[in-house]
Amino acid sequence: MTNPITSLLVANRGEIAVRIFRTARALGLATVAVHSDPDADALHVRSADTAVRLPGAAPADTYLRADLLIEAARAAGADAVHPGYGFLSENADFARRVEAAGLAWIGPPPAAIEAMASKTRAKDLMRAAGVPLLEPVDPATATAADLPLLLKAAAGGGGRGMRLVRDLDSLKESLDAAAAEALSAFGDGEVFAEPYVERGRHVEVQVLADAHGTVWALGTRDCSLQRRHQKVIEEAPAPALPEDLRTRLHEAAVAAARAVSYRGAGTVEFLVGSDGRPWFLEMNTRLQVEHPVTEAVFGLDLVALQLRVAEGEPLPPTPPEPSGHAVEARLYAEDPAHGWRPQTGVLHTLSLPGHVRVDTGFTDGDSVSVHYDAMLAKVIAHAPTRAEAVRVLADALARARIHGPATNRELLVRSLRHPEFAAARLDTGFYDRHLDTLTDGAPDLALACLAAALAEAAPAPGAPLAARLGGWRNLRSQPQTRRYTVSGAEHEVQYQPVDHPGVRVLAATPTLVTLEVDGVRRTFHVKHKSNTVYVDSTLGSHTLTRAPRFPDPQDRTEPGSLLAPMPGTVVRVAEGLAPGSAVTAGQPLLWLEAMKMEHRILAPASGTLTALHAATGQQVEFGALLAVVQEETPS
Repeated sequence: MTNPITSLLVANRGEIAVRIFRTARALGLATVAVHSDPDADALHVRSADTAVRLPGAAPADTYLRADLLIEAARAAGADAVHPGYGFLSENADFARRVEAAGLAWIGPPPAAIEAMASKTRAKDLMRAAGVPLLEPVDPATATAADLPLLLKAAAGGGGRGMRLVRDLDSLKESLDAAAAEALSAFGDGEVFAEPYVERGRHVEVQVLADAHGTVWALGTRDCSLQRRHQKVIEEAPAPALPEDLRTRLHEAAVAAARAVSYRGAGTVEFLVGSDGRPWFLEMNTRLQVEHPVTEAVFGLDLVALQLRVAEGEPLPPTPPEPSGHAVEARLYAEDPAHGWRPQTGVLHTLSLPGHVRVDTGFTDGDSVSVHYDAMLAKVIAHAPTRAEAVRVLADALARARIHGPATNRELLVRSLRHPEFAAARLDTGFYDRHLDTLTDGAPDLALACLAAALAEAAPAPGAPLAARLGGWRNLRSQPQTRRYTVSGAEHEVQYQPVDHPGVRVLAATPTLVTLEVDGVRRTFHVKHKSNTVYVDSTLGSHTLTRAPRFPDPQDRTEPGSLLAPMPGTVVRVAEGLAPGSAVTAGQPLLWLEAMKMEHRILAPASGTLTALHAATGQQVEFGALLAVVQEETPS
């Protein structure tokens, strides 16, 4: 017996809401969006038939309010709720309240969510089901022989509340910090410790189960390339796995799902050691961010299957056969070279080639807010072989036009083209080893600056080059000068209309510059926005400013001033910290949260805290003065 759904509310935002609406429309369902005040004109709101306001900005006042979400479903006439991922997607109480309101819950049974919600309780269940796992270590009795340790929040995920401990002296401080972050993020400060597996791979299995006893294991995914324990590049199937290990992972994932009478889509995550031994990490009782790679390989729509399972339909006895390889890259508004610092601002242009799948919650002109995750889009390529899929994805990202906040696009391209990745030598320490080389300056910066200068100097397009630039021909000995700032460093370019050492100017308009460089013709696409110039070519993409976009506030303050590196919320102040406190260089003084990431504000030197202007819960703007440390005078 089925229970047809007619109208679907997505209790989420951004790209996942847009993606779910796409499937809902294809199935003939009415769609309902919810939105906070900053999201009033977001793409997911514009994509839905109906939208309901959740007054406020902070997630705790909006997307995490179960009562408001259920009221919104009732007000809009929805008969089903899809939680997406994040927010309340793995909250058993929310699932129960949805069902109690007479609405269909597009997710697993609340009891299954509850069983897997605590990583410690989940491990007890998996142990009983015969699933291999790492045994926890009691931090109170840990010795040097137990190191390194990984501290993890018992509730939640996404890398929140995780700390790597390599020496016993830092264990207590790391425990306190992990517990505080977990409490802030999930309302549960429980933290546990387990052995940290060096050079381990993050491999997961997508499962899908119906209410009639069928459980599918839809292949493996490798998600080893991570920053701050959050995934950056994912692929399916996980490459270079022995077939017996692949079979063992499938069997363990099905056993995990059956152990909690699972229904719907979920993911069982494993850590695979360099010796090939798998260890259970956790089960995510929801759709995963990286689900598109599995959809591509199996030719399925997992959201459509979630809806059909929720309506009571049975799955076929076996899933379709997989085909080819798929790779996904997460495009973030962040600066990898400076601590993965999140970026905000107007996204003027987001354009990628049409031969890849793009899941996004943004269009040109949308603003990237400080309130939410910094992911702009997921870009997915599918091809017959891994090498081809990787090549197609790297090329699509390299050709993309992305104008606005700084992004990790160049890092993604270089990662996909790195010899270790190409050879499928994957592990979670990839960025620890290679971040510096993956984020160093591009060698073609001088050409980009030259193209920008020529485009800025060019009059309206259409006029012959000689007419537009000929006025300079008698002044070749006195070239023009432009200065640009790139990533905080100033670059000067001296240019002439036609002749440069090794470079000929073939054409120049305000938007397009063609140069012949040592006999090779190259085209540069140029876009101007106020004092910012975006230059795109096959050599790479650059954002140039004739003055710093965000002038460093350190230039206007006294030594020892601690300033907010971004807009955000002060989530914690070091215990006992007050004016007059003695501090040591590198000591964490404040914790600032922005776009779901936590950033430590450290003492710049040993000395005395002479001023403290920040308090827990306070919203601060970029460059706000947080505290002042007076450096101690050497004796």
